[in-house]
Amino acid sequence: MPDPARRGPQPVEIALLASVFVVAACGLVYELSAAALSSYLLGDSVLQFSTIIGTYLFAMGVGSWLSRYFERQLPAHFLRIELLVALVGGALPALLFIANAYIPGAFRLLLYGLVVVVGTLVGLEIPLVMRILKRNTALKDLVSQVLTFDYLGALAVSVAFPLILVPQFGMIRTGLLFGFMNAAVALWALWMFRHELRQFGAHLVACMLTLAVLVVGFVFADHITTLAEDKFYQDRIVFSATSSYQRIVVTRGSAGHRLFLNGNLQFAERDEYRYHEALVHPVMAAHGAPKKVAVLGGGDGMAVREILKYPSVESVTLVELDPNMTRLFAEHETLAALNGGALKSPKLKIVNTDAFKWLQEGDDTFDVIVVDFPDPTNFAIGKLYTNSFYALLDKRLAASGYAVVQTTSPLIARQSFWTVASTIESVGLTATPYHVHVPSFGEWGFVIASHRPYRRPDSLPAGLRYLSLPTLSLMFDFPLDMARVPAEVNRLSNQTLVTTYEREWGKVSGH
Repeated sequence: MPDPARRGPQPVEIALLASVFVVAACGLVYELSAAALSSYLLGDSVLQFSTIIGTYLFAMGVGSWLSRYFERQLPAHFLRIELLVALVGGALPALLFIANAYIPGAFRLLLYGLVVVVGTLVGLEIPLVMRILKRNTALKDLVSQVLTFDYLGALAVSVAFPLILVPQFGMIRTGLLFGFMNAAVALWALWMFRHELRQFGAHLVACMLTLAVLVVGFVFADHITTLAEDKFYQDRIVFSATSSYQRIVVTRGSAGHRLFLNGNLQFAERDEYRYHEALVHPVMAAHGAPKKVAVLGGGDGMAVREILKYPSVESVTLVELDPNMTRLFAEHETLAALNGGALKSPKLKIVNTDAFKWLQEGDDTFDVIVVDFPDPTNFAIGKLYTNSFYALLDKRLAASGYAVVQTTSPLIARQSFWTVASTIESVGLTATPYHVHVPSFGEWGFVIASHRPYRRPDSLPAGLRYLSLPTLSLMFDFPLDMARVPAEVNRLSNQTLVTTYEREWGKVSGH
């Protein structure tokens, strides 16, 4: 008998190893999709990614253990499992989107249920492939070859998922595309092992039906997304896109246009002027004659619109991570009208990069810095509220300058609000907190950071819709239920703000 270790690889072996690459890639896509969606919809990306990946790996272990009970007709079992993975894994993002919109109370149960099912099925795949290959391949070559292709598939997807797949196809189409690839592996297995399969016709019908379902889902993916998001957002969606960083949705309804990032409201046209006037003018007017201004975040251009009301301003630098945001609010006719065409101003310079990195790499200083980031719902955003970030901010702020930080609700998230104030103070800056009522958000807070004590302005620009000098004075008065409480400094090493924020807002949302 010839030694299997000495002969070259056969066509069946090559094809099976290629299928290992594909199934590994598909399995990781389903895992990443579940983790990304849970972080979008539930917040706290580290917690969600950790629990989803942990549950998925556990389920894969269960699947690997169960593979011992598959003894005969291994190609048939492999084919059936591929079809099940294709259907369940491919449909996973669509099912989760729909569940979040129509049955939000069951979202967590469905999320982890699907992760367990898909993980178990994926855990069955590789052991079955190895046992099929074992017929003609030496053990040492078998293990090294299978693991090599498994890891290569995982590597390819881990790079492509955030950079190519989600931005180009969206979450739903990405899932269905890789479901189609699982079904293609099943179709290949049907042909390759056609002489061993007892019910060839039934398997062929199952493959065709699975492929048909996935193709139909892929074609109508936009309709599925619209169906889910129309229900979730209530108002008509006028724009939606998935970038490498976030899901951007703009709706239009009774409150006018509303912007959502990863499902979280950022502004409503009906009352955004309250928020942005309160954010910008207390520091701009107090400075007197600011010339150089920076805006960190705020890619919608609303803060820039308010800043440009000061004739003394010579330059504004807008640092926004997501180029899709600045492009959308500069080029979309209706949305550009909301910011008064501010993103087309010749005084404006747009820098699409991470604000933390931008602060580290530059050395020029600014008279006013407006920090308008989303709330610290995850650790990626939470780092922008740490003492490390504020220490960098301190270096970029002119000696007589002011910075202002949007700082969540001092009523609903009281501990979180004062954590930001304590963190600003921990780097030697003076923290001056204030608050405003914005109907779409409720009571909302801000903190001014400066090297000198804050002095309230004697005048404000003409034409404001909300802010006046008497109103401004009231904003610095905190009633008892929003008064200062002891708060820990938010550091990169602990990011206590993220867990505090999640706990406080979770009481309101019921999560």
